[in-house]
Amino acid sequence: MKFSVLLSIYIKEQPVYLKESLDSLFKQTLPPDEIVLVKDGPLTPESDKVITEYQSQHPTLKVIPLSKNQGLGKALNEGLKHCSYDLIARMDTDDIAKPDRFEKQIKVFQEHPEIDICSAWIEEFEGTPDNILATRKLPETHEEILKYAKHRCPINHPVVMYKKSAVLKAGGYNGFPEDYRLWINMLMTGARFYNIQESLLYFRFSSAMVKRRGGWKYAMADAKSQWDFYRTGFLNLPDLIYNITVRISVRIVPNSLRSFIYKKFLRN
Repeated sequence: MKFSVLLSIYIKEQPVYLKESLDSLFKQTLPPDEIVLVKDGPLTPESDKVITEYQSQHPTLKVIPLSKNQGLGKALNEGLKHCSYDLIARMDTDDIAKPDRFEKQIKVFQEHPEIDICSAWIEEFEGTPDNILATRKLPETHEEILKYAKHRCPINHPVVMYKKSAVLKAGGYNGFPEDYRLWINMLMTGARFYNIQESLLYFRFSSAMVKRRGGWKYAMADAKSQWDFYRTGFLNLPDLIYNITVRISVRIVPNSLRSFIYKKFLRN
């Protein structure tokens, strides 16, 4: 089964992290047939140099430049257009895929053709991959995932593999939060989900990430997304009230407390 890998990079990302991420893709036990890297606006000369070097060494690397920064959702939608295959693996340019990630995900699609989206657990690290802070574990079966999605994001986006046709049927990436909203739309349009019950990716954790997920602006955007899920019929009224109460509370506490909550209560 041939498949593409879809990545997006913007100016604030680190060239050394990009190298580690690309290296993990080119060292897979089952190499991708194509890697589509969207440049979401102009990059630093250092990042451009890394990309040029890898392009010269790996003809499967296809680079899609955007003239200005569009944001992750729009960049990924553009990247979807350039993916040649229906099966697409997502990856972030600061994370590290484990060597057998694609082999294990492709096996799921081969053995269960009814599956539209397959993700896995991730291990969050700080500094180097041997410094694991937490593992984000998610339920396995479609029915468990559907129930889990009523309150929390049921798919680890950086390690997901999905069918392009199912993503487009759900409208692609559209609104905040880009990934959670897409999963809800895919569930509502009949897509079948599965999570492999082991970690297949090292996810780079940082205090800056926790800080970005806080504040009243983020809290209000989060509440709006929950209201949208309610309006579409995915959530009932008690779910809506519970979700907004919990989410706003987590968004507005001090960064240090939110980081503690993420590590101790929102991860396994």
